[in-house]
Amino acid sequence: MKMLTLGRTGITVPQNAFGALPIQRVDKETAVRLLHMAYDGGMRFFDTARAYSDSEEKLGAAFEGMRDRIFIASKTMANTPEKFREDLETSLRNLKTDHLDIYQLHCVPQCYRPGDGSGMYEEMEKAKQQGKILHIGITAHKIGVAEEIVESGLYETLQFPFSYLATDRDIALVKACEKAGMGFIAMKGLSGGLLNNARACMAFMLQYPALPIWGIQREEELRQWLAFFEEEPVLDEELQAVIDADRSELLGEFCRGCGYCAPCTVGITINQCARMSQMIRRAPSANWLSDHWQAEMMKIENCVDCGVCLTRCPYELKIPALLRKNLADYRDILAGKTKV
Repeated sequence: MKMLTLGRTGITVPQNAFGALPIQRVDKETAVRLLHMAYDGGMRFFDTARAYSDSEEKLGAAFEGMRDRIFIASKTMANTPEKFREDLETSLRNLKTDHLDIYQLHCVPQCYRPGDGSGMYEEMEKAKQQGKILHIGITAHKIGVAEEIVESGLYETLQFPFSYLATDRDIALVKACEKAGMGFIAMKGLSGGLLNNARACMAFMLQYPALPIWGIQREEELRQWLAFFEEEPVLDEELQAVIDADRSELLGEFCRGCGYCAPCTVGITINQCARMSQMIRRAPSANWLSDHWQAEMMKIENCVDCGVCLTRCPYELKIPALLRKNLADYRDILAGKTKV
């Protein structure tokens, strides 16, 4: 497996890493087994966050006594120095460590800078001076904010959505990070589950200086990524055809399923219902036609256009319109007017 150095951090790991958001959905025993399996298979970089419920605790249970053999990155959604310090201490305690290799400001609405009045960057620097974090990172979902972060030169790593649905602007961002000496960590390499060809996803990623953190919660998923330690996929005509077909179908306004829009004021499961048209065609459709999901989709009728979800969506999607479009398509599928 190709090795990658994350910019000026000097962190060098296989270009195939573990995203630990999904392990919050499995029990502790299963999570520990998956994490050990990932390590045994060659993965050395593990990304988690304070916002991922008990994900940090599961990493701490799995890697206690192994801290010097892996790299751990975590994140905080704090927007005050006080909350930052509280989150950092909680993360260190959960992860059973005295330091984080990378600590990231999580899903930021702006590029935090020294002297901007927030105190956030100064707090990061202080934690680094204390040895509690070794490298200062940041994550963003909005391309404009991400570009500003790179231009600032203040951060050692940037985490941003990146998959083979990337735009030219997204690709330029990765290259700008490389030029600036910043490590680029690629989240949402499967575009929130819309992409289902692991070989195509990995072959695309290997073209760029990007460290993908694959979200993993099942053994069969992990085995797909570990197989690439034995044989890296090559972006040949067959895989390029897969990529071209998916880009043709999916490019444009679509929900990545991140869930930052939640909670909905009338109980709509936005991060699934807003992308139902894609999911029902790209996964076994019976799963999405169950009584449960029919009831969930019909909640869209209760949308009151309050606009709260619009203020939260990092991709600035027109969510109410997207929901209604998906509901109309779903009804046509149920009525047999549209085949899947």
